[in-house]
Amino acid sequence: MLSAIDGSAIDRVLREAVEAGAVPHVAAIAADRDGILYEGGAGPRIVGESGDEVGTSTQFRIMSMTKMVATVAALQQVERGELELDAPVDTYRPEFAEIQVLEGFDGDTPKLRPAGSRATVKQLITHTSGLGYWFWNEALDTYQKVTGLPNVLGGAEAFKAPLVADPGTQYVYGINTDWLGRVVESVAGQGLDVVIKENITGPLGMDDTMFLLDDDRRENCVTVHVRGEDGNWTSAGELLPQEPDWWAGGHGLYSTPRDYIRFERALLRGGELDGARILTEQTVDAAFTNQIGDLDFPAEIPTVDPPITDSLRVGPGWKWGLGLLLNTEDVPGRRRAGSGAWAGLFNTHFWVDRSTGICASIYTNSLPFITENEAWKLYGDFETALYASL
Repeated sequence: MLSAIDGSAIDRVLREAVEAGAVPHVAAIAADRDGILYEGGAGPRIVGESGDEVGTSTQFRIMSMTKMVATVAALQQVERGELELDAPVDTYRPEFAEIQVLEGFDGDTPKLRPAGSRATVKQLITHTSGLGYWFWNEALDTYQKVTGLPNVLGGAEAFKAPLVADPGTQYVYGINTDWLGRVVESVAGQGLDVVIKENITGPLGMDDTMFLLDDDRRENCVTVHVRGEDGNWTSAGELLPQEPDWWAGGHGLYSTPRDYIRFERALLRGGELDGARILTEQTVDAAFTNQIGDLDFPAEIPTVDPPITDSLRVGPGWKWGLGLLLNTEDVPGRRRAGSGAWAGLFNTHFWVDRSTGICASIYTNSLPFITENEAWKLYGDFETALYASL
């Protein structure tokens, strides 16, 4: 076990980011296989209001960090022989057969055609089914505008969104894991909230991770922050539906840094933590292995909706496993090759570095996502300071 580290340099990174206005608040945590190495926080829960600074027990909306939790729920069903990765999605959700490919537009009329093949469950997990998100896909953004179809924060009609590529032909980040959550529910005969509680968060002792907060936890939750007209951070309140049409496997969970690090440590330890096993070692190994073959995770994904997100620029050399972004080379001074990671739209980020033997995550709740000189820079500064302290 690594001993607890001198976190003064990390504390300074967090504090200076808040003082400079790069983020409204931030909490961060790191651990090895045996326990927590670092935890810290800076900034108010709600800018402009009195109260304690955020910390690792503060509630955050983790958005797409939900995806790996939902993916684990599906992989558990695979291990039990209840779900087949190579089975077509419409085997479990017949309505998926109605989803067509968006080819373009004739004026404001979308041009749709049948998909070239039936998307599989594995393609949902690897974001190769052809489903997208409006904020990183211009055609889908246009489709939603001309048809009035809501995005995934606006209701269950979002499941009628078309594919933007034929299944298996390219990596397109999108609402795949929301569909995967519905597959999990069909197999289980239970809601995704129950499946995750009974099989993942319950066994791992993650009592503060859930789709809807109770009153006490809501009082401990940050709000989402955006830039006001004066350029300063201001609270935008609650942006997630509090009476949702479905349990969103792609973005619906709230959690705390201390809770989610238990999930990360379980992955770091090969699927087990404190005697609770959520996956076999073989399945965890597969999750950290390239599952998209010759396809690549895009070096750059241009933004279509700047108030929501900046462009994502990770550069070349990235793949996708089962629910995880994988770097194929060491990042100098930071994570080693083969680490698994992902992030959430309101600026949360985690990674699991099995070679170094550590995992970590960093949290704020703000928009836009990954602004280059703000949250994106902070991610890197935190990671660099952490590895320098090991």
